Amino acid sequence: MPEKTVGFIGLGIMGLPMARNLLDAGYPVVGYNRSNDPVEELVEDGGEAGDSPRDVAARADVVVTCLPDSPDVERVVLGGETEPNPVVDGLREGTTVIDMSTISPTVTERVAEAVAEAGGSMLDAPISGGEEGAVEGTLSIMVGGEAGVLDEHRDLFEVMGGTVTHCGPTGAGQVTKACNQIVVACTNVAVSEALVFADRAGADLQAVVDAISGGAAGCWTLDNRAPRMIRGNFEPGFFADYQYKDLRIATDAGEAFGAPMPATELAHELYKSMVTNDMGRDDNSGVMQVIELLAGTEARVDGDAG
Repeated sequence: MPEKTVGFIGLGIMGLPMARNLLDAGYPVVGYNRSNDPVEELVEDGGEAGDSPRDVAARADVVVTCLPDSPDVERVVLGGETEPNPVVDGLREGTTVIDMSTISPTVTERVAEAVAEAGGSMLDAPISGGEEGAVEGTLSIMVGGEAGVLDEHRDLFEVMGGTVTHCGPTGAGQVTKACNQIVVACTNVAVSEALVFADRAGADLQAVVDAISGGAAGCWTLDNRAPRMIRGNFEPGFFADYQYKDLRIATDAGEAFGAPMPATELAHELYKSMVTNDMGRDDNSGVMQVIELLAGTEARVDGDAG
């Protein structure tokens, strides 16, 4: 049985199945979440409950965070008015913090400095693959930080992910994740636009999906989301409001680094429309609904997705 105790903070749609995979692999897991129901589920599966981020850090050899946004990571790891017991107050010498959230690269650098001052080390390791990847342990994990620290904990990463890539120094994982989210969002928009166009032109939507999936347009979205999209199934694998947040991070970074992002800016506005129209808890492929609103139609077929 593995000897590392893993503290896992953030047991949401991605975090809870990731923590369960660690439990299934034999790692002792101490979990914490702002709402208690996911912690109870983790305990039912054999994990332990932590009282606070500080308590989790004090009981763990490795602390994994999987949180929604930059302010959440700062609050949980560094503390503040709403979190008097942060991770840094419970760190022991040599503890590693692995932040698997998607946040600003500059915030990542600031948090990593504070962790180092407390005697620990940090890896920024954002993830891609949606809820399915989290459940199946096939996530793509993009890691920034020291290569030696990654090697020390590669066993954990290989339980949670199918692809683990060292992208460079601290912050590089977040830069890579921003690149990932740019491609994901723009692809979702392009697929949505194509499907609504096909519907307005009177084409067979399922035939269109089948045909273009096998050619140069073939991609993950066409294989895994388009069959659901044309049936109006936008159950979340990755929330649209998280996609919107990630695009904000990308466009802010693009501004800071002087990188033009015309397509990303458009995608950002479309996801903003989702959020402001109460679609933020739909899957990120639900951006198709915004294109449908613009077209005044719904591009749908009958039957279950194969």
